[in-house]
Order: sequence, then structure tokens, then C-alpha cells
Amino acid sequence: MSPRTNKLEHATPGLRTLFGSPSFLRLWAIGSCVNTMRWFELLSAALFTLEITGSGLAVAVVSAARTLPMLLLGAFAGVMSEAVNRKHVLLVGQCVAATSSGSVAVLALLDIARPWHVALAALVTGIVWSTEMSTRRRMVGECVEAPLISRALALDTMSNSFTRLIGPMAAGAMYQAVGLAGTYVASSCVFALAALLVSGLQYRQSTRKLVLSQVPRDLAEGLAFARGHVTIAGVLAVTIAMNLVGFPYSALVAPIGRQVFDVSPFLVGVLAASESGGAFLGGFWLASGAPKLSGRVLMVGGSLLFLTCVALMPLAPAFPIACALLAVGGFGSSAFANMQTSLIVMHAPAHIRSRLMGLLTVCIGMGPLGILLVGFLADSFGPMLAIDMIEVVGIVWVAIVGLRWRAREKRTLLPQ
Repeated sequence: MSPRTNKLEHATPGLRTLFGSPSFLRLWAIGSCVNTMRWFELLSAALFTLEITGSGLAVAVVSAARTLPMLLLGAFAGVMSEAVNRKHVLLVGQCVAATSSGSVAVLALLDIARPWHVALAALVTGIVWSTEMSTRRRMVGECVEAPLISRALALDTMSNSFTRLIGPMAAGAMYQAVGLAGTYVASSCVFALAALLVSGLQYRQSTRKLVLSQVPRDLAEGLAFARGHVTIAGVLAVTIAMNLVGFPYSALVAPIGRQVFDVSPFLVGVLAASESGGAFLGGFWLASGAPKLSGRVLMVGGSLLFLTCVALMPLAPAFPIACALLAVGGFGSSAFANMQTSLIVMHAPAHIRSRLMGLLTVCIGMGPLGILLVGFLADSFGPMLAIDMIEVVGIVWVAIVGLRWRAREKRTLLPQ
């Protein structure tokens, strides 16, 4: 029997166990719904804002509104989800998101929607998004046995990559066909479906009273733990870099597609989805079995691959090559995204895990600052140069973090 056959035999039971878990399947489906609409709305809002204003900075501001609450509220969400039932937080969030999207749809149907309406709705949905890591994502990692945590989170990451693939493509096609109103009607309906799925979720959690006066102390404890832990400190540092100067390129996908490559809204969606397509394949590789690489190598190496490909994308001589570069970069982003959660879930004690996931959310929430930065750079130097400037900074930043992370690991392994 070949080694490949042995590997597949070892991988299959794990996947069968995951797919046999009703809680995992429901959480997986909820994540697929809400993440699809997240990227769906992001591109719809960008196309609408660009159509009305013609400004890359305005597009960046509207995009930043969606992730700003993660920076401001992520840490508090982590503390809250240790005290309040996570299922209830998840349910309320989907109901709020459905209402917010429905409001934009009504305004668009009345032909009075403006970019600031879309930005406000994005801000509300961003508040819901700020609870994602410390509620649903943590629940995914805890609804399976310890040996299956990494694989469960890899499957969840893979589905998130797939939603980033179909979300922008669907948004581009639907926006071109039915405009802003139709896209937000669809979004509201899918968020409502997610709320229905949450309501039937079987979930138990030990809760405690949320004492607001203790929140600063709880946050300080989480931060102190993160700073003293080699792996978690490395995860947070790379996450800041990726979200501050890596992923903000997505805010300029619409201007790049329309102004640089001169393609239709649907093909703008294809460009936005290309990185996600590669990430989906990368997630499938990670979910099929544990790769023989350390978490640090996967996270740092994947990040560097992603940053390099995105830096090359605006320089591509043709639209298909730009899409191919983003697809290759997606393999790197899938490794980063999977390790980002897996390493914290596997290394953090249960009593402080939500707080650390909250800190991770804050690091992800650095994205709005990067989006605003790339928006200013785009207005000053054009979208092509703006993307290249921030991605080069990201490459240097992640490389330095990776070298320091490896050095700290070696010191902890030395005999005392």
C-alpha cells in the first residue's frame, strides 16, 4: 500500500467525524452565509460609491466603515463572550445585520440611497463582525475533539475562502443586473437565514455576570498573557501587519479593475474573487491533512507569498495575469488565516481564550487604518502605486516578525 493511500485513510475518519457533528455543520453553514454576504456587500458598496463619487478615497472610507468596529470593539467583544452566552450574541448579531441590509434595500428602492447610507449600514454590520472571532469562530474550534481542532478550523477557513470567491462574483453580476436594491435585498434574506440556523443550534456555555468595571483588568490580563507567549505574540504581530498593509489592497480592487484594466463590474468581481479561489484550494490542502510544517512557517511563509503576489498584481500586463497572481497569493492567505485562529485555540488556556480571540479581532481591526491609508495614497499617486507601496512595507514587516519569532522560539527551547 502506498504512502499516499495510508495518508488518505488517516485523513478520511477525521473528516467523517466532523461531517457527522450537527453542531459543527450548523456553525459551518452559518459562517458560510454571513461571510458570503460580508464580501458580497463589500463589493456592492464599493461599486455604488465609485459610481456616485468617482473617488478612490470615498470607496476606501466606505470599506473602512465595515472593519472599524473590530478595532474599537474587538477586545470588549472577547471579554463579553466569556460572560454572555455566545449563541445569544450570534443570534442577535444576525438579526441586526439582516435589518441593516434591509434598510439599505428600502432606501435604494426609493431611489434615495447615498454613499453615507451604505457606510452607516457597513458600520452596523461591522459591529456584528467584531464578535465573529470570539463567538462563532471559537465555537467551531470547541465543538470538536482536540485532535480535530486544526482540521475543523481549516475547513471553516476553506469555506470562508470560497465565500470570498463567490461573494464578489455574485455581487458584481447582481449589481450589474439589478443594482444596489437587489443586492441588499438578497443580503438581508441570507442574514435572516443565518439567524434561523443559529436559533436551532445546540450549545451550552458556563456564563458569569458581566461586570463592566472589571473589563479593563480582564483586557490587561489577556494582553499580558499574549506578550509573554512566543506563539501568540507572533500571531498577533503578523495579523497586524497583514491587516494594516496587506489586505487593504481589496479596497482598490474596484478602481484597479475599472480604471487600470477597463473591465466590467462582473469582471471586477472576478478579480476580487481570484485570491479567494486560490485560498479555497489552499484551505482544501490544509483540511485534507496536517502539513509537515510548523505553524510559524505556515503563517509567516504564507503571508510573504500573499504580499508578494499582491504587489505584482497591479503591474500585470493583462487582466488574466493579474487574476492568476492573486490566485497564487490566495494559497498564502489561506495558510495565514488558518494558523491565525488555530494557533491561539491550541495554545491558549480556555479561561482566557475569548480574550485572546478578542485581541486578535482588534489586530484584524487595524484594517480600516490601512484602507484609509491606501485610499489617500490612491488619490495622490494612483491605485497601482498605492498598492505596491503598502505591500512592500508588508513584506519587510512580516519578514522581520518572522525572524524574531524564530529567534524567540529557539531561546525557549534552549536547556536552562
